[in-house]
Amino acid sequence: MSWARAAVLVPVLTGIAVTAVGLAVRGASLWLLRQRSAGGTVRQVVRVPSLFWCLVAGAYGALEAADLSARAMARFELWLQALVIVSVTVTAGNLLALLVDGYARRYAAASGITGLGQAATRLAVLTVGSLIALSSLGISITPLLTALGVGGLAVALALQDSLANFFAGMHLLADQPVRVGDYIKLDSGAEGYVLDIGWRSTRIRLLANNVVIVPNQTFARAVITNYDMPESRMSLLIPLSVGYDSDPEHLERVVLEETLKSAGKVPGLLVDPAPFLRFIPGFGDHSLDFTLICQVATFVDQYAVQHELRQRLLRRFRAEGIEIPYPVRTVVLKPASTGDA
Repeated sequence: MSWARAAVLVPVLTGIAVTAVGLAVRGASLWLLRQRSAGGTVRQVVRVPSLFWCLVAGAYGALEAADLSARAMARFELWLQALVIVSVTVTAGNLLALLVDGYARRYAAASGITGLGQAATRLAVLTVGSLIALSSLGISITPLLTALGVGGLAVALALQDSLANFFAGMHLLADQPVRVGDYIKLDSGAEGYVLDIGWRSTRIRLLANNVVIVPNQTFARAVITNYDMPESRMSLLIPLSVGYDSDPEHLERVVLEETLKSAGKVPGLLVDPAPFLRFIPGFGDHSLDFTLICQVATFVDQYAVQHELRQRLLRRFRAEGIEIPYPVRTVVLKPASTGDA
């Protein structure tokens, strides 16, 4: 009776001891990762799987201490090995996806990686890990790959639109005509910020705070105006019209002086490159027409800049006595000619 109890108690105690040691190592490792600023992502990913690894290590220790036959021992070890491979694969996939997301956020100006990139990373890692796990269990993967190839052809025929959107999304990631956060305008008229390029569709947030969802296939074929490439800074053209009695040189001095004075007060208005005024389009029907060219930080800054700058220029024109004309039409009435009686 004592021998039977010892045969059960020793493996259990061994498993508990190994698990305790593993938990102690896990706790110390997580603490070290917490102290490192760059270890937050790794700690977030391995916190739960590491607990499972400690339990698996304890189970393996219990098996080593148990009096089992070689066949049973090999079978248990095989399943434990497969479970470890699956858990490590899932953890590696999540870790790489988070690293990809962190890289995209840090280098957003040079990266087009989005949710589709993270999903593709996870899928690639999970596929390789699953094949390794099946191989470790003694399952031949060659017939499986053949079956998947035949079945994949049938699925591809049934999901042509979905696959077309998926590969169009991959093309967008590779070509990078847009990036997450860019302000764009499609030839269909939709314009806004790119929120995400998913496996099926691209999401665009309009200025009205609505979201337009465009299938990747349609998005890839569209004519896109990207207002953040090659850079976010852009030129703003503001037309100005004054009376024919105005002095163009005086007008230019007043406009540039007021614009430069407003550059530090109006958000989005840039002083470098310096603004300038051009006598374009020139002589109008009832006015002298000029164009003020200045620089704004982003596309959406133009609205606030135009509002503030026009108000300031109007006050300055009134103070300087610069006339802003309005259309005048002269109608000449000729007396009707009287014919010979």
